[in-house]
Amino acid sequence: MIDPDAFAALLCDWCLEVRPGHQVMVVAGTLAEPLVLALHRAILNRDAWPLLRLSPPGVLEDFYAHARERHLTDHAPLAVSELQGIDGWLRVDAPSNTRALTGVEPTQVARAARATAPVLEARMSLRWCATLWPTAALAQEAAMSLAEYERFVAGTLFLDRPDPVAAWKELSRGQARLVERLARAEEIRIEAEGTDLRLGVVGRTWINSDGRKNMPSGEVFTGPHEDSVTGTVRFTVPSNHRGAQVEDVELRFQDGEVVDARAARGDARLQAALATDAGARRLGELGIGTNIGVDRATGSTLLDEKMAGTVHLALGRSYPETGGVNRSAVHWDLICDLRDGGRLSADGQVIDVPTMVGGGA
Repeated sequence: MIDPDAFAALLCDWCLEVRPGHQVMVVAGTLAEPLVLALHRAILNRDAWPLLRLSPPGVLEDFYAHARERHLTDHAPLAVSELQGIDGWLRVDAPSNTRALTGVEPTQVARAARATAPVLEARMSLRWCATLWPTAALAQEAAMSLAEYERFVAGTLFLDRPDPVAAWKELSRGQARLVERLARAEEIRIEAEGTDLRLGVVGRTWINSDGRKNMPSGEVFTGPHEDSVTGTVRFTVPSNHRGAQVEDVELRFQDGEVVDARAARGDARLQAALATDAGARRLGELGIGTNIGVDRATGSTLLDEKMAGTVHLALGRSYPETGGVNRSAVHWDLICDLRDGGRLSADGQVIDVPTMVGGGA
């Protein structure tokens, strides 16, 4: 069992750096109650204000079942204004059903994403973090018992270490070496079965993602030049996109834009996402996973994109701190596994990620 108080301390001190007087919003499902209560205590103990926003199972399904036209074309003004008044924002995923939106019309999901784009922009301007709390649904998705899944997640969070913060600092130092090497690169090439993709990255900033915004983390990422991406890529790691399963995605890029796309499962969801807006057909992120604690795919993108030996590419919105300028209501991370004969190279030189990071934390 994960110690919720230790987890809350890591989130408050390493991820959000909660300070006296801060207003910290916690958005979570009710199945994350042990962690939410621990966060409530931890934030109060740091002389800050906890603002809890809890949702019971079934809320998303109810939204799409009962939403009127206004709910799919606009957003509540308070959703933006309350974000503008806080100092930190934390999301805790704790689903009761990982595929709850499978039956929802994909175009409806895309419309809601467009409508809430201003909320996303307001949230991204904050000190924010996304994490998860183990549930039976997540364990089932990962093909584990709940107890096994809890142990697995604790390892990815480094909560099984005597000093988790020290472990994250160690990972950060290793990733800094990788960032230093990649900062000199002009072009990245990704090769694997069904994949040969080139991305221009000259002048773009590589970010050391060491658990400050995602917990767990363990990746470095940048925003490729929006018109540079050329070639094909196949994503063999299944993706859960907004509550629906999408598998075996293949994309072909020309001058930075997706010109051909298909998915063996969930193709309608893929096509609807690509049609969300003009930016959805371009890449906003290239990420390289480094977390050796994530040693298998689990069905959770938050975990799987950190898997050492993988790269992930995000359709849609760029992170401005990378120098990327792509704008979209979509940010969908898709994962390409390089562990079985794949290769990542920078300007023709193979990048050995485990060596540069020091084998992970």
